[in-house]
Amino acid sequence: MNDPNGMFYLNGTYHLFFQYYPEDNKWGPMHWGHATSKDMITWKEQDIALFPDEKGYIFSGSAVVDHNNTSGFGDGTTPPVVAMFTYHDAKAAEEGRIDYQSQAIAYSLDEGKTWTKYKENPVIKNPELQDFRDPKMNWDEANNQWLMALSAKDRAYFYTSENLKDWKKVSEFGENYAAQDGVWECPDFFPMKVENSEETKWVLIQSTNPGGYNGGSATQYFVGNWDGKNFTPEADLHGKNIDHPYWLDFGKDNYAGVTWSNIPKEDGRTLFMGWMSNWLYAQEVPTETWRSAMTIARKLTLKKEDDKYIITSTPVKELEKYIGETITKWKVTDEDHAIIDTNELDLTKAQVSFLIPKITKDVHLSLSNDSGDHFKFGFKKAENEFYIDRSESGITDFGKEFASTISTGRRISTSDSLQVNMILDNMSIEVFYDDGETVMTEIFFPKQPYTSLKINEGVPVIDIEANEFNFN
Repeated sequence: MNDPNGMFYLNGTYHLFFQYYPEDNKWGPMHWGHATSKDMITWKEQDIALFPDEKGYIFSGSAVVDHNNTSGFGDGTTPPVVAMFTYHDAKAAEEGRIDYQSQAIAYSLDEGKTWTKYKENPVIKNPELQDFRDPKMNWDEANNQWLMALSAKDRAYFYTSENLKDWKKVSEFGENYAAQDGVWECPDFFPMKVENSEETKWVLIQSTNPGGYNGGSATQYFVGNWDGKNFTPEADLHGKNIDHPYWLDFGKDNYAGVTWSNIPKEDGRTLFMGWMSNWLYAQEVPTETWRSAMTIARKLTLKKEDDKYIITSTPVKELEKYIGETITKWKVTDEDHAIIDTNELDLTKAQVSFLIPKITKDVHLSLSNDSGDHFKFGFKKAENEFYIDRSESGITDFGKEFASTISTGRRISTSDSLQVNMILDNMSIEVFYDDGETVMTEIFFPKQPYTSLKINEGVPVIDIEANEFNFN
């Protein structure tokens, strides 16, 4: 599995579709897999939603609930769910053509269980572009229109529609903006209210591969204004390449993430999920019965600090109901430097948070086990950046790019204190620093589970809370 697709909420259920090849644990002819959840935490896999056909593989896309039946697909009893996806014509690509990707739609009248492909597909033909994919639809309430962002090589194209079938290109954005060393993929475009304000901005999330902040795959974002046709960013990132702070996640393993559509207004959250891997090594990771996972669902918040708009990411509150055993400590003792001592808590399903009240030196954290594996991460004060070092984390020799470099991430906050919150799984860590202003997500493959978490001597740590999750 890879990119999350077609995410929508309806009648108490969150739907997650995803790029899926059911015949192997390596990439192949893409389908849309399907899973559902009541809380975005525990998921139930459903039947495959969309299969390849004579027009091509089913690449990434999105889905919306057409409450007013603007598409005409409804039967009068339930609003249709309309999905848009990219057809990838592998045969045309093998023949050397560049027009092998086009956009198509399908609709569901049973809340995403079964789908009917539109007989007039494709709804957007290829304009002679080799990379032309990943449509993300949303309702533009201010302008009373459907809106779609589409990745087109090194930029985003914007389209509008009245009926989800007939689309008009109205503008494009991104030429020579920000990271340009790879292909732009998997856009998302939506309005967000600025926290503690009545101000609304539009956010363009744009993944790129390669050319991420730490190499390979990564996801950047732009905050700006939308007039119904054109997007104008606030920050001048023209010609900046990767050297900017506007990355949703500085780690190597959060890619192609998008948001759920149709979240109720009374909820009001912007809810996000990404694919937890990187195309540098995604097909070589040492797993057999499964390959890849998604990040924890995250709440995105738009904040204005001084004259800059930034997005923070935090785990969704629904995770709290799965907390089982809890350990709280006032501080770490200088004798053992252990935040979590050996086997004190099951670190394969845990959340650990703590506060460093004043940063006086470098912070070095380490997850370890009896096999001698060490996953190292922390903060370098002089450089004002976070880091992750996987070189001794366990099995690393399956791909030369997996552990050859140390990942770094900018610190956005200017506070003298450092708040740390991490989600740990069998083979991943998601670290949220400074209430999610800087996030780093990375996978690892220890020879046996990590059993302790320690910090270097002389770093004050207080307010430790560690939760072991019970997902049964």
